[in-house]
Amino acid sequence: MDTAPLYNDIAEGPEDAAAYWVTAGDGVRIRIAVWGAARARATVLLFPGRTEYAEKYGRSAADLAARGFATVVVDWRGQGLADRLHDDPVLGHVDRFEAYQRDVTAVARAAEALGLPRPYHLLAHSMGGCIGLRALHQGLDVASVAFTAPMWGIRFSPLMRPAAWALSAASRPLGFDRRMTPGRGGDAYILASSFDENELTGDPEMFGYMRRQLAARPEMAIGGPSLSWLHEALCEMRALVRMAPPAIPALTYLGTDERIVCANAIRTVKGSWAAGTLREIEGARHEVMMEGTATRARVFDEVAEHFTRHATPHLPHRKRITDTLHA
Repeated sequence: MDTAPLYNDIAEGPEDAAAYWVTAGDGVRIRIAVWGAARARATVLLFPGRTEYAEKYGRSAADLAARGFATVVVDWRGQGLADRLHDDPVLGHVDRFEAYQRDVTAVARAAEALGLPRPYHLLAHSMGGCIGLRALHQGLDVASVAFTAPMWGIRFSPLMRPAAWALSAASRPLGFDRRMTPGRGGDAYILASSFDENELTGDPEMFGYMRRQLAARPEMAIGGPSLSWLHEALCEMRALVRMAPPAIPALTYLGTDERIVCANAIRTVKGSWAAGTLREIEGARHEVMMEGTATRARVFDEVAEHFTRHATPHLPHRKRITDTLHA
């Protein structure tokens, strides 16, 4: 693995920070950031959401390091400093959603190669929760998982849902699947929105933290998704919701002021998850890890307790994702 840039001045993560370029099985180059490995007793694989990048989770890595965990954050293909998949670098694009599993495999192999302490745990936000749930079904070798606002459904109005399905499904056969989804611009959401109208956080200081990062490093930003991404996401979420949840301890957070992902889909999945717990946080928006100090402290205390309580690795017969070929 070659060393990659990491902007810890804007991330505000632990001082023992490093980043690496990692190549997925299909040749796409992604980036991982590693924080807090020096004194850790276990490792958290942190799967971010759409549009996100490693530096956004520097403070989260600091919170986890204070509780004894190393953190590995990935720049998914097509965002952050990973390879972009379209000539237009601000378009959030992927041809097939399953390609993200190649990134998961690369992250898991990199964590092993770096000798990061086991057990591994998964912390997955929004789109990362969709990718992460699929990875669990495919054998990601973690002892437990925590989700925040997992993207197991997208919040649409009753009229927009059938329109989103119809338009995105028609886009590939008609040859416009690489166009941006109507109504979404090329500007990064956090820069295009005011604090009062934003759907991510109710905390002005954390809102400013995110804005400062992209103002300093605009090359890490992306805008709206392509119609291809939208259709692939819709199909993947529909499939995942219909599957029986995996037999792994899971803790899920949902803000009562959630406006981006579908709360009903989250409740549906968690309702059938025998080893799962859903905690709804009053007044929180989409980013519970980016809310005010009290909420963040509660979330990270509870997540750390959950990970510590379920520190026993999976049984040896469980198929590990690092043994699965996605090439």
